[in-house]
Amino acid sequence: MHMTDRGLLALTRHEGIVPAPYRDVKAVWTFGIGHTAAAGPPDPARMPRGMPADLDAGIREAFRVFKIDLARYEAAVLRAVKVPLAPHEFDALVSFHYNTGGIAKAALTRHLNAGNRVAAAVAFLNWQRPAAIISRREAERDLFRHGRYPSGTIPVWSVDHAGRVDFSRPISRLTEDEALALLRPSPLPPVLKPALNASTSWLARLTSFFSTLIRRA
Repeated sequence: MHMTDRGLLALTRHEGIVPAPYRDVKAVWTFGIGHTAAAGPPDPARMPRGMPADLDAGIREAFRVFKIDLARYEAAVLRAVKVPLAPHEFDALVSFHYNTGGIAKAALTRHLNAGNRVAAAVAFLNWQRPAAIISRREAERDLFRHGRYPSGTIPVWSVDHAGRVDFSRPISRLTEDEALALLRPSPLPPVLKPALNASTSWLARLTSFFSTLIRRA
C-alpha cells in the first residue's frame, strides 16, 4: 500500500520545501521535505550550507530524498497497523508518522488495532508539541476520519548559511501538477515506427509476394 497522489501532496504541503540544510523548531538539522539524519543519508548537518546556486536542482534533490524516506515511513505504518485501511486513513497515518516517528507507540495505533476508529482519530491530538503543529494534527485527524484533503500550492522557503529559514514569504510555490511530476516518474514516450513512404511500401509488398511464391514452390 502506498500514499495516494492527494496524500503525497498533503504531506508535502505540511512539510514545505527548503532546498538546503536548516534547523527545525527543535534545532535538528533538516533538509528538503522534512528529511533528518534519523531517516538515513544524507546527513543534513554535513551538507553544504546556504541556498543552492541552481534552485530547480535543489528542489529536485529534495524530492529525490523525500521519495526514499517515504518508502520507509509507509512500511513502518504497515508494520504497526494490523487492520485494513482505507486510502485516506493510510495517508493520514503516514503523514503523522513522517512528522512524529511515533506510529509504533502512539495510542491512536492501539485504538485503531482494537477497532475503535473514533478514538484513534481523537488520539491524533495527543501529539501537540510544539504548539505550531496543532493545525497539522487537526488536518491529519480530519483526513483520517472524514477523508478531507487540504489543497493549494506548495511553498518553497529560503534559508541562510546558519540554517535559519525565512518564513516571511516563500521564494517560490509549486502547483500540484508540478509537485506530482517530481513525485511520480513520468511514463516513457511510446516508441514510434517510422512510416513507410509509397515507394518503400510498394517494394515491401512485392518482396513479400515473391517470398510467398518461393515458400510454396
